[in-house]
Amino acid sequence: MTVTRLLARPMLASMFIVGGVSALKNADALAATAQPVADRFVPLVQRMAPQAPIPTNATTLVRLNAGAQILAGAALATGRAPRLASTVLAATLVPSTLAGHRYWEETDPAARGNQKVHFFKNVSMFGGLLIAGVDTDGKPGVAWRARRAATDVKREARRLAKDARHEAKLARAQLG
Repeated sequence: MTVTRLLARPMLASMFIVGGVSALKNADALAATAQPVADRFVPLVQRMAPQAPIPTNATTLVRLNAGAQILAGAALATGRAPRLASTVLAATLVPSTLAGHRYWEETDPAARGNQKVHFFKNVSMFGGLLIAGVDTDGKPGVAWRARRAATDVKREARRLAKDARHEAKLARAQLG
């Protein structure tokens, strides 16, 4: 692992760990702001996955989101499954941002500006998580390995066909 990754992953994860712990401590208070998002998205998720036990209580959803942020943040910080951890963190950031930073609903200009800054901070963190989610740590990804294997197979097939033609030509020469 490079020094950059060694430093950047815990730095990126730190906000999620701190935010997750804070959300767990204040789940009841945050549930009020999370309720409109829960009311909108829980039925959608229930339609997409009818068998999944999706909680409808906003406090429970806040706690689940906080727990996911703490666990995935710790995994990213320690380099354990960093691509999966980054993807989980990106997924948890969407409802957190939509519930907590609805700047378009603010009437007070100062509060609106503050919420707008936090909203776009989260958008930028989402971008960083997307990059971290596809970072292969300098190793070839699955798509690259599949393309490379296909190229190797084609090359080997051409070589075998050429060898077979050469052997057939030699066999004909010996018979004729």
